Amino acid sequence: MIGRLSLRSRLILGVFALAAVGLVAADVATYSELSSFLFNRVDATLNAVHPNVEQSLFEQEDGHGPGRGQLGATVPGDCIQVRHLNGAVIAGRCIAAFPGAATSPKPRYPQAISFPTRPNTSQGDRIRFLTVSAVSGDSRYRVRASIEGRAPNYVLLIAAPLRDVDSTLHRLLVIELLVTGLVLGAIALLGLWVVRLGLRPLTAIGETAATIAAGDLSQRVEREDDRTEVGRLGRALNAMLHQIETAFRAREASEQKLRRFVADASHELRTPLSAVRAYAELFTRGAAARPADLERSMRGIERESERMSVLVDDLLLLARLDEGRPLERKNVNLTEIVTESVEMARTLEPERVIRSDLEQLSVTGDADRLRQIVDNLLANVRAHAGPDASVGVTLRAGDGLARIEVTDDGPGMSDEQLEYVFERFYRADSSRTRASGGAGLGLSIVVAVTEAHGGRTFARSTPGGGSTFVVELPRSS
Repeated sequence: MIGRLSLRSRLILGVFALAAVGLVAADVATYSELSSFLFNRVDATLNAVHPNVEQSLFEQEDGHGPGRGQLGATVPGDCIQVRHLNGAVIAGRCIAAFPGAATSPKPRYPQAISFPTRPNTSQGDRIRFLTVSAVSGDSRYRVRASIEGRAPNYVLLIAAPLRDVDSTLHRLLVIELLVTGLVLGAIALLGLWVVRLGLRPLTAIGETAATIAAGDLSQRVEREDDRTEVGRLGRALNAMLHQIETAFRAREASEQKLRRFVADASHELRTPLSAVRAYAELFTRGAAARPADLERSMRGIERESERMSVLVDDLLLLARLDEGRPLERKNVNLTEIVTESVEMARTLEPERVIRSDLEQLSVTGDADRLRQIVDNLLANVRAHAGPDASVGVTLRAGDGLARIEVTDDGPGMSDEQLEYVFERFYRADSSRTRASGGAGLGLSIVVAVTEAHGGRTFARSTPGGGSTFVVELPRSS
């Protein structure tokens, strides 16, 4: 049943129950203590009255019986009875509360009283205190019953009315009930206000969560004081929401890249496939009987097949690197690899000025893939920098890294091109790249191979025109 209640209801119910238990316990303790105090005071009064009553009753010389006509020597309102041990009443009367008043109701004395077996006073008296009701009405009496040491065959009962005690205790009970009710009501109202105020941030968190569930991932929980539990919860939720939003955006970006990658790969493969099909149709239309057309068809098919092979190889390489497949790890003379790549570029374009400034450095990695990095960077210059642009290749050491820089003084790149230059199938000039046979994967392979070796790649525009591509690789120890 409690488990079905809301947190607010359970908190208020718990506070109310705890306060009620505490107040009731305090009321019971106060009532018990006051009752005990008042009864002890009445008992003390009865003890103080007893010597005069005893003296007036047992003043005979033989000490075997009470005197008569002396029952008035007591406190007004008290009742006295002398009883033989066999139960016979010898004498008894009640004193009016004040002169002229009617006689007080008589107490309902018990027929049998359990006395101590041994005296409990220095006079040898055996005493028992009792609380009895009146013969008529709802009054009560406090009775001091004693077997006197002077007259062991008689029982002396002195009863004092408890009107004042009962009245005091009744007033206390009424006050306690009223105060307890008022305090519990105030606690319930105050607890409701405090709990509602304390749970207000949780309500806001619930509303924010509902908004986020509806699709608005930019929503955040209003942060409270970090010293409170709700504040720390809000901070943790905001951190979690940030991670979820980041992951969601990254997944969307990844899916978008994948769709673009598949579309671009399909487009790149479709172009050479269409060319191959066209040359094949030319062959079926009679090119086999014409040597010039036959040779042209075969060369076209061979050229487009090689183009497809290069594209497929690049795609396979990127797929393997994305899967995290390990590359060959050997000590490689990086200076020698860069030198060979520069010499090949000079052979391909003898008219282009290519300068090199290389230090002797070694790295740990795959020699073929490292060669592919430098070849692709120089191929990118051939494709985009223009035939008149000069190239500078440097290899420097710094902070435990081998730093390769390929700089050209061509037209350079815009900020947008710098942002996307390493994206797969991205082309700054798609028409020129298609004419030269590129698919827009060269720089993507540079990044993937560099990261597989634990390095990083970045590009920047060179002041005065041109572009600079930088590759940093960890040096071998």
